[in-house]
Amino acid sequence: MEVYIDGKFYRKEDAKISVFDHGLLYGDGLFEGIRVYDNCIFKLDAHLERIEYSAKAIALELPWKREEIARAHIEACRRNGIENGYIRTVITRGVGDLGLNPNNCGNPSIIIIADKIKLYPPSVYEDGMKLITVPTRRTSVAALPPMVKSLNYLNSILAKIEALNCGFDECLLLNDQGHVAECSGDNIFVIHKGKLITPMSASSLLLGITRAATIECAHELGIPVLETTMTRYDLWNADEAFLTGSAAEVVPVVALDGRKIGSGKCGPLTAKLLERFRQKVRTDGTMVK
Repeated sequence: MEVYIDGKFYRKEDAKISVFDHGLLYGDGLFEGIRVYDNCIFKLDAHLERIEYSAKAIALELPWKREEIARAHIEACRRNGIENGYIRTVITRGVGDLGLNPNNCGNPSIIIIADKIKLYPPSVYEDGMKLITVPTRRTSVAALPPMVKSLNYLNSILAKIEALNCGFDECLLLNDQGHVAECSGDNIFVIHKGKLITPMSASSLLLGITRAATIECAHELGIPVLETTMTRYDLWNADEAFLTGSAAEVVPVVALDGRKIGSGKCGPLTAKLLERFRQKVRTDGTMVK
């Protein structure tokens, strides 16, 4: 396995960064998780655009052109023989000192890891997933813009710990106002009376790339889409529900907090959206070969 770091490829055993990198010391940086399907990097340009927007939001000036970063992703897949897998892209503020001042850091660093991915078993897509609402609240938009996919993921990790301790693989987080935000690593949708509904960006959620692709699929299928504020009540009384993410794709949700959602099985519109999404991923991306 070879890992790309700052313009060069290194063997996995030799892929190292400084202990003084502010990405390690303070979580000062960004990351992306990108899927590869049949030699096609899904929505690569959208992921790189989000990196640029996030970098601007945290006042991190990127020294690389988007085309240069894209070529590095393609080469990482080629060198590692990734036809179907996952790319983790990490950008850090760079090496600095033990102080917070980002002006004391040198050049930003970029790391690209192309590897295989562990997926949910087929049974999850057939039988659906059960969620629990956890006490941890999503970080407020007044504290950190949720659109920034930063290296500090402790908020999500604490929520994941609470879910696992209760015997659940995934959980629902509310924002500081008690509205539905997202799951620990995925966006959430419901279907009610034929309409697709999902929390709006001001509800403290990351605007996921798979979320956007799913909304595209809904438009293509003629399903109305509404982005709004939501509460748990909306999920408890939904006809169907599902979550979306780069690794998860589209996963049916059949229960929340011990309350069955809809029929308690994967709903018909969820199944159509999953089918349409899986068609899209192999036609909407950047070819590796």
